Amino acid sequence: MKGRTVRFLRHWSLLGLTALSLAASAQTSAPWTVKQQWVSAHENFLASDALQGRKSASRDETIAAVYVASQFESFGIKPVPGMKGGYLQTAVIPQPRLEGNAKLTFAGSTEAQGLTLITSNGQPVAGKLVVAASEDPKALGNDEVVLVKGPAPTMGWYSAASRQGVKLLILRESDEVKRLFAQMGGQPRLLRDSGGRTRTTVLAVPGPLFERLASSAGQSVQLEPPPVVEDKVVTTNAIGFLQGSDPKAGVLLFSAHLDHLGMRPDGTIMYGANDNASGVTAVLELARAFAAGTQPKRSILFVCYGAEEIGLYGARYFAENPPIPLKDIVANLEFEMIGAQDPKLPPRTLMMTGFERSDFGETLKARGFQITADPYPEQNFFQRSDNYQLALMGIVAHTVSGWATNPTYHQASDDIAHLDIPFMTAAIQSLIEPARWLANSDYVPAWKPGGKPTR
Repeated sequence: MKGRTVRFLRHWSLLGLTALSLAASAQTSAPWTVKQQWVSAHENFLASDALQGRKSASRDETIAAVYVASQFESFGIKPVPGMKGGYLQTAVIPQPRLEGNAKLTFAGSTEAQGLTLITSNGQPVAGKLVVAASEDPKALGNDEVVLVKGPAPTMGWYSAASRQGVKLLILRESDEVKRLFAQMGGQPRLLRDSGGRTRTTVLAVPGPLFERLASSAGQSVQLEPPPVVEDKVVTTNAIGFLQGSDPKAGVLLFSAHLDHLGMRPDGTIMYGANDNASGVTAVLELARAFAAGTQPKRSILFVCYGAEEIGLYGARYFAENPPIPLKDIVANLEFEMIGAQDPKLPPRTLMMTGFERSDFGETLKARGFQITADPYPEQNFFQRSDNYQLALMGIVAHTVSGWATNPTYHQASDDIAHLDIPFMTAAIQSLIEPARWLANSDYVPAWKPGGKPTR
């Protein structure tokens, strides 16, 4: 009787173990579902009053980084082995700024009122004034000082002037210029020269002054920027790591920036729910999905950078101080503003910056990721996000976005109420299986001829 009882118990124990094994297998192989409440929960913290807009290199940015790190830990994502600081990578970075008013001298007089200095390299600029002959930025020449009359977007003119080596670009003040300046926080952007490249200074002037300049073609013009104040601040990157089964298979990098504009002097909070709490949410939900599944072949880095809004400093520090060798990174996918759907794009679809530069986007699209090409090539979004730091180092790196020209961009209205949480959730969901395939394949994205950036 005793032996029969033991055999009976063994029989049911084996059945129980088999059932548990089958259940576990079903759990890991079943399609993963991104839940809207998870997406909403991240946004409700990151874009809340409590974080006051997650200003770059501030205490609130650090709190956001700690939140991301705590989520990584709760999912089972580990710190990079040997990385000091655990999940957090901190950096002391310069934050030079222009303080005061610019001065414009021409025709024997100096003007200092009503000037809007949009960008500057911090150095005086002088040259003979040329009035652009065309309203098309593509026809812009390489004269030193150019006044333009065309209605093209400011960024279109700036991009053309940068390519042509124009030192000073003068625009007429307009509502579009005012919006751009407000999006920059009402402060001129200091862009230092680098790699032998001179940054274009952009100045907007009111109508009457613009007309006086337009009638002064051929005369010498000099712009004296305000003094540069050299500050130093601390920014924080949050980094999680999932070890793959094959150390030789390479590493994938999923990233986003976690900072925003903070609080305006009048107390208005710039929430940054779309820019870029939405991107951080995507990184977190990819981390959750991978942590819950079986170990992938490739290792994966999940990174949320700080100080993007003041010059891509977090990504730059990461690239210069990588926790793993950069040569091991197979590809980088950056998430930037995926919280709303661009009406120019197909329904439930994201755009990829620089889509035509490599085979990465078309490969992921063929696997089910809902993405398409960037419909705004004139805006040069590929060069304006964290991915560019790694792309310059040869890594195939792109940014995906839901609506890069969203009307809430850098506005107080970029809040939770203006997010499309179902769209966001669906966008992340569409990447889960393609990302799993990428993490378990031998495919290595490649630049197409001429696609790799050089500067």
